[in-house]
Amino acid sequence: MDYKHAAQQVLDAIGGASNIVSAAHCATRLRLVIADNSKVNKKALENAEGAKGVFEAQGQLQIIFGTGAVNKVYDEFTALADITGATKEEVKQAAAAKAPWYQRAIKTLGDIFVPIIPAIVASGFLMGIMEALNFMVNNGFLNIDTSGSVYVFAQIFSNTAYTFLPILIAYSAAKVFGGNPYLGAVIGMIMIHPNLQNAWTVASQGVQTYQPVFGGLYSIPLVGYQGHVIPVVIAVWVMSQIEKRLHKVVPAMFDLFVTPLVSVFVTGYLTLAVIGPIFTTIEDGIINGVQALIQLPFGIGSFIMGGLYAVTVVAGIHHMYTIIDLGQLSKFGYTYWLPLASAANVAQGGAALAVALKSKDQKVKSMALPSAMSACMGITEPAIFGVNLRYFKPFLGGLAGGACGALYASIVGLGATGTGVTGIFGILLHLHMPLQYIIMMAISFGVAFAVTWVIWKPEDVREQA
Repeated sequence: MDYKHAAQQVLDAIGGASNIVSAAHCATRLRLVIADNSKVNKKALENAEGAKGVFEAQGQLQIIFGTGAVNKVYDEFTALADITGATKEEVKQAAAAKAPWYQRAIKTLGDIFVPIIPAIVASGFLMGIMEALNFMVNNGFLNIDTSGSVYVFAQIFSNTAYTFLPILIAYSAAKVFGGNPYLGAVIGMIMIHPNLQNAWTVASQGVQTYQPVFGGLYSIPLVGYQGHVIPVVIAVWVMSQIEKRLHKVVPAMFDLFVTPLVSVFVTGYLTLAVIGPIFTTIEDGIINGVQALIQLPFGIGSFIMGGLYAVTVVAGIHHMYTIIDLGQLSKFGYTYWLPLASAANVAQGGAALAVALKSKDQKVKSMALPSAMSACMGITEPAIFGVNLRYFKPFLGGLAGGACGALYASIVGLGATGTGVTGIFGILLHLHMPLQYIIMMAISFGVAFAVTWVIWKPEDVREQA
């Protein structure tokens, strides 16, 4: 492969160096932020030497070259364009600056939750494992010592991330909003302070104490915010705004103790008196609305959402779904939204595999096969943007598979014990219902594969060439 020639083809296809805002690469893709997208010739990009696919996501033009090749193309590209390469984070920031306000808001949510996903995944996996072990022990399928230190400690570890979730969210949100993350963590701690009634006891015990606020203007329930997400994010945003403004007006000699004190006290009071009660009501309304949709008779709601999930990925709004997952986990103990995502993701993999097996074009095969495998692991962007949406009919096949898999998940009441992982490894979040999860994936994958095989023809590739 001539890497310099490939880089020159890319540079020509995007309208030259003057049309580049920023450039970086990941393990497999050249990532570009373009000043004027109308100057980009996507057909020429797709036909560039070594290019395995082209798609746009999160404001970035991404060209798939594959591991080992992309870094060499990138080096030649930056040399030809006479530009300084950027980091992936800098490219993301450049892309975000061009995005509409609602996309920036959704990206902000993603920036808050992505860093804490490993902690949530670890707890979710462990909760699933412990639930499966408890089931087997209680029903006589397994004989182990449940009083042993490993078992007892594992039970403690399994829900730790969810118990202290407001602190994790608050710390991450403060970093994103430009505030002091440790002050953000304090706001999270205030919201689950042990002097507040634990929110998870309200359903069985009712609200035990009310506190008048603002001089007796009204009273609020002295209840914690365990498991809540939106009130924490809003509270930390307010704290960050107060802190940044105080840094500008408080003299340097007083800033160290005045700014943190005022920021925490004012935000803490507003959180318990105003922000918490209002946004808890809003969050509960969203969670209940989603649950009502999922529980529509005969699985109709899940069928619709499973079919539309991939469309929301294309629109870039899927980052906000973590709020739904965490809210449902807090309210119901399971998230019934994650199985819908798994069904949709695996379905896109089934559609991409049909393209890989049916196509006679070696370039299409080399792009579709690894994309299908990636989708089955929960990473759908290469399959959606590089294959299915590019030829459109496979994308429709994927939507059909996602809808059917989600329909089955709703009928059997499939829920996950955590969030952050879909596809094959998502079974670790469904160890209480592993067979149903496998059947759901089989339905999603099989329907998507079959529909795509029937409606898509390899001739479609040649017609687009």
